[in-house]
Amino acid sequence: MSTRILAHRGASAYAPENTIPAFELALEQETDGFELDVHLSKDGELIVMHDERIDRTTNGQGFIKDYTLEELRAFDASCGKDGYRGTTIPTLAEVYSLVRGTDKIVNVEIKTDIIVYPNICGKLLALEDAMGMNGRVIYSSFNHYTVCEMLKARPDAKVGLLYMSMIVSPWDYARGLRASCLHPHFITLSNTPNMAEECRKLGIETNVWTVDDPEWMERLMKMGVTSLITDKPDLARTVVFGK
Repeated sequence: MSTRILAHRGASAYAPENTIPAFELALEQETDGFELDVHLSKDGELIVMHDERIDRTTNGQGFIKDYTLEELRAFDASCGKDGYRGTTIPTLAEVYSLVRGTDKIVNVEIKTDIIVYPNICGKLLALEDAMGMNGRVIYSSFNHYTVCEMLKARPDAKVGLLYMSMIVSPWDYARGLRASCLHPHFITLSNTPNMAEECRKLGIETNVWTVDDPEWMERLMKMGVTSLITDKPDLARTVVFGK
């Protein structure tokens, strides 16, 4: 099986990160799916954005949690990229609409490392069911309590443990939590002895982030990682498929 290519916040090297144009461009570049980040708005909507605050990627200021969806829609999310003025902040449902009826994978990073959003796992699972995304969503988080909460709500959910520290035998840690995926920073994986091999033995996916250098892409592919999460899905496709 070929190494998968997951577009990090969409094709974010070329279009505003975590926006519909970035995800549409990633599809044009024949990615296997997306990686994105979710928060909850003041009125409980699943909002796609990386930071807890809107300051870096929009013309607004403040926390996502303090705005309603309608209020968030008023901000420009073009992130300073030419040609994208007027781009809006998307909901997760809008992103799912792009890939309904396809085999594309969506890696949803649950952003609860700073703010713990009430019932975000329940809302995510309800949306997955409502939009027919069952079996094509990986839920990941740096907050491993959130991963456990997701598994408690749905024991067969596909979940990934995000980390960038040097964990001894991380595959054993994943197995202990019943996590089906490990999501390390690519340097962390490359410095963990036999990691890709040990994970393969146990059926644990290794989805590494954020790999934009072609030499690293090739090295990790040869190691046998499951997925390359990258800002440049077109470049990754050239490395993986030679075209």
